[in-house]
Amino acid sequence: MVDSILIDTLNIQARDFAARWKALIRKSPQLKHYNSMSDEELIEINAKYYPLLAKTLDRGLDRVAVGDFYVKIGKTREKSAFPISEVIYGLNLAQQVVIGYLMTDFVLDSTVRMYQAMGIVNRVSEFFLLGCFYITKGFLESTYQEMSQTENVSEELLKKYFRDDFFFKDN
Repeated sequence: MVDSILIDTLNIQARDFAARWKALIRKSPQLKHYNSMSDEELIEINAKYYPLLAKTLDRGLDRVAVGDFYVKIGKTREKSAFPISEVIYGLNLAQQVVIGYLMTDFVLDSTVRMYQAMGIVNRVSEFFLLGCFYITKGFLESTYQEMSQTENVSEELLKKYFRDDFFFKDN
């Protein structure tokens, strides 16, 4: 069972977690697209992750909900001309924010509490790893659709390079 204080913290302090993420983004010169955004834009786009993570930790992993959420992010970032490598690295930084919180601010006053935190870290990692999977699916799906509709690339050529089954759900 996940501590209700952690669930509440992820929900109530989502913007604080996003501000920590923004600070990590600003320290990463290789994240040019993210760094071209204003502080408020960065906080706004990242603050959405933490309530879904809280829900996942509280109620269990809902692959459909998590998939829908991350596929939309992948599509949005592709349409905004972000490189997929930047998007995945940005997601990794969001995971680091949560794990950093667990290791420093989450009260680890007993052995039992430490083991509980380790279990939570595993679930947080699963959430963000699944996020990488679905962001990539959404990103590739959007690229595929754009190439087939606006770039006039043949279906044969697309199938040669896009071997994924994508996600293809209406938003």
